[in-house]
Amino acid sequence: MLAAQPIGCAKVFSYWATVNRCESYGLCASNGILFNHESPRRGETFVGRKISRAVAAIKHGLQHELFLGNPDAKRDWGYALEYLEGMWRILQHGEGDDFVLATGEAHSVREFAEAAFSHVDLDWKEFVRHDPRYERPAEVDLLMGDDSKAKKFSIGNQKCDFTNSCEIRLHKLKPAVELHDFALSNLRCSR
Repeated sequence: MLAAQPIGCAKVFSYWATVNRCESYGLCASNGILFNHESPRRGETFVGRKISRAVAAIKHGLQHELFLGNPDAKRDWGYALEYLEGMWRILQHGEGDDFVLATGEAHSVREFAEAAFSHVDLDWKEFVRHDPRYERPAEVDLLMGDDSKAKKFSIGNQKCDFTNSCEIRLHKLKPAVELHDFALSNLRCSR
């Protein structure tokens, strides 16, 4: 296993620490290797959340542009709630093992932006701008997982596809944007 980012290095260390403890002390422990999984609760600086928040804000006139780094970086984007269920199933497996939770398909940041903007009937090309400051110095062009083993044991079973995942995040943002609109309209009325 190789890692290009500090968080990846920490994950590789955790993986081997678990393997070491299992082999040295006979512990029953599993490694869950989870590829990108997104939800509306994801931090605002993560690209999926950044895109979905910007789409909602642009749709409601609260923002005018979205700046992104490498639009061609491809990721295996899953839905966090399904990965949580997969982690629970790993714990129910009964014996320690390693499982990959992934969708098995990769989509670029550009595709993500295009899907998110089209969900609200906007053309992403009108709003997305490239900014090299958001590019990672050690960018990995493609991250995609093979969850065939997890599927074999009925552990990984991602039903939410890429487009549905985008729609879920945008749908969850709608009340927050509407509340923001309400607050802005009240502020304008009081002046």
